Amino acid sequence: MADLNYQIIKTIGILSEAKSGWTRELNLISWNNRQPKYDLRDWAPNHEKMGKGITLSEAELSKLVELINKMDTNI
Repeated sequence: MADLNYQIIKTIGILSEAKSGWTRELNLISWNNRQPKYDLRDWAPNHEKMGKGITLSEAELSKLVELINKMDTNI
């Protein structure tokens, strides 16, 4: 498997934290020196390990925000 490199350009925020210290974060990340994308995933303390996640372009993130804002919160 090829090496994966990343640079956290901007930390947007932490959604939650597990007892283990892992945090679910939304960040702007450049993967393999590519254009930064919004990234939602779990991170170990100090970002030494990561869980599976999802990356979104700015347009996809805007659409997600739009969909969330339309949600019925009385579920």
